Amino acid sequence: MEKEYFAHETAIVDEGCNIGKGTKIWHFSHIMSNCVIGENCNIGQNVVVSPEVVLGKNVKIQNNVSLYTGVICEDDVFLGPSMVFTNVVNPRSAVNRKGQYTKTIVKKGASIGANATIVCGHNIGEFAFIGAGTVVTKEVPAYALVVGNPSKQIGWMSEFGHRLNFDKEGIAICPESKEKYKLENNNVRKIQ
Repeated sequence: MEKEYFAHETAIVDEGCNIGKGTKIWHFSHIMSNCVIGENCNIGQNVVVSPEVVLGKNVKIQNNVSLYTGVICEDDVFLGPSMVFTNVVNPRSAVNRKGQYTKTIVKKGASIGANATIVCGHNIGEFAFIGAGTVVTKEVPAYALVVGNPSKQIGWMSEFGHRLNFDKEGIAICPESKEKYKLENNNVRKIQ
């Protein structure tokens, strides 16, 4: 049976992976058994996808990213170069904690910038934007813009990746898409 995805000749794809149509896996990447990768994903150079990781459709992973067991990325997630996930809260070399992996979910459309670190167990909301170098140590709400170490929310982002400026009525318009957003009770939602 002919595969419906592309893997560079230097990539290693273990038996038992489920890889969607149109996905591209680039140089020196390792896709481990029992992971699920959706359609039309792009997995950059030197990426490791560990067992039982789940990627939705159209996930873009830049170079030098490791996705450890417990990570779930929904559709349209962007993972910037050399960003880091963890999966054990209190790792020790001499203590085996393979049965204690903590789940981290990155929701649809979220972007994580270069060299950011996501401490396990802290989920990233839909269309959230994690700035380069940020260390995420708590839950990130949908549409939130967070930066720093430890992470701090400094604003809100549109689905097109533009900072939202809300008026007195709590309405903001994305400068690119012209879509409207409403800020109520410290939550953002897109309005029609």
